[in-house]
Amino acid sequence: MPKLLLIPGPSPVDPRILRSLAEPTVSHVGPEMAADLSGAIEDLKKIVFCADGQSFIIAGAGTLAMEIALLNLAGPASRVLVLSQGYFGDRMAQICRSFGIGHDLIASPWGSGVRPEELSERLASRAYDIVVATHVDTGTGSCAPIKEYAEVLKGRGILYVVDGVCATGGIEERMDDWGIDVVLTAAQKCFGAPPGLAIDVFSERAMDRRRSLTAVPAYYSDILRWLPVMKDPTKYFSTPCVNEIRAFRESARIMLEEGMDARFERHRTNARAVRAALRALGFGLFTRPEFLADTLSVAAYPAGVEDKAFRTLYAQNGVVVAGGLGETVGKVFRMGHMGNLTAVDIVFAFEAMEKTLAALGYAFTPGAGVASAREALAP
Repeated sequence: MPKLLLIPGPSPVDPRILRSLAEPTVSHVGPEMAADLSGAIEDLKKIVFCADGQSFIIAGAGTLAMEIALLNLAGPASRVLVLSQGYFGDRMAQICRSFGIGHDLIASPWGSGVRPEELSERLASRAYDIVVATHVDTGTGSCAPIKEYAEVLKGRGILYVVDGVCATGGIEERMDDWGIDVVLTAAQKCFGAPPGLAIDVFSERAMDRRRSLTAVPAYYSDILRWLPVMKDPTKYFSTPCVNEIRAFRESARIMLEEGMDARFERHRTNARAVRAALRALGFGLFTRPEFLADTLSVAAYPAGVEDKAFRTLYAQNGVVVAGGLGETVGKVFRMGHMGNLTAVDIVFAFEAMEKTLAALGYAFTPGAGVASAREALAP
């Protein structure tokens, strides 16, 4: 029986997207591929509200998108400030170390986030060329105040990079209006497409920065090698993922048909429903209230519920969730609620959760989770 994926990505894939993925593979420099890639590039700019920037859609995953952003902006003398609220913010610092990029790290406690005043205080004491922030950290469920960071950075001449892997398309990101220079993301989360694409949108200022560098420590990740292909997809640098790009374009169409404001509101509603149901069943939330994300929840187990037993039986009952990372292993599970997830999916998830908890002998009020979810989802 197919299982409902409520992990923090990949998210459920709409049948329309699956059908587009299954269409015959075409030439990577042919007119069909050119139309799909060109269309996806333009649609992506609408999704992140960027009028004049340059999109890059490249075979890879979110980690490659992170590398692309850093390697194409940081020169030999650059200093990067990484704002981390967990596992994937720390990964940005690890990438800097791997390539010898000078950097500092402001790390919040897990479940919390770096506050704008902390950024302001650091900028008063040291100069930086680039600031990097993870919008939603998939490990901790923390949503950073990226708009407020942008206000702090305004007028300072610092390039601002946002890791939107677990946010772009589900939580508002306005590149032009907020002054973001790079939004990086991946196909398999809020876009609801299959995994396989690393995605970066560079502002004109960020493109100018790359052009100012004589060289970068990359070949495949050098955006200037990919730029001719993004301008004219009939040109060749390296073979793109033809079918995945077609599927991604279909996912972007679905998003724009729904409308971005409506999509953001649906993610907010779904998040409220999931959390209401979790609380009704006795679960806590690992993430502090002011940093909760609309795309996933990190649920803390109540006494008497063991992680492996719960997740194993929950999967047998039709729903897959993810375990904790780092210091949260065994203490929490991570439930994604992003992309094209429907109200019907959420109700089913809590019907299955109640069935699972009952089989494990956990005491709760039968129907409480489902009723709370339905109430939050009601128009």
